[in-house]
Amino acid sequence: MKRRRTVRESATIEPPPGYYTAGGDPPDSAQRTLILDWIVNRRIAGGWRVESRSGSQVVLVRGHPVNHVLHAFLTVFSCCAWGVVWAVVAMVNRVERQALTVDAQGRVVTVSAP
Repeated sequence: MKRRRTVRESATIEPPPGYYTAGGDPPDSAQRTLILDWIVNRRIAGGWRVESRSGSQVVLVRGHPVNHVLHAFLTVFSCCAWGVVWAVVAMVNRVERQALTVDAQGRVVTVSAP
């Protein structure tokens, strides 16, 4: 019996060892930027895309909004037959947003946004 492979996100979002200073001092702004870059690259590989970015914060988005104008056009010209597809797409489609911030200690804080 074959095992079913599942794609899962990483259980931890902390960067690997070496991103922090050896003395245990809090990371400076350059190190915090590297930590955020590493986390963002892992999320991009998982299907997210960057919506906005500042020095120590990034907003990531997954999914696409529904193009209601296109679906309305198709519904009118297909004599309302496309309306069923439009309703299903509108109910199933989701757009997820996450804001990632690196605090002064180098920890990544994730906040889910609407």
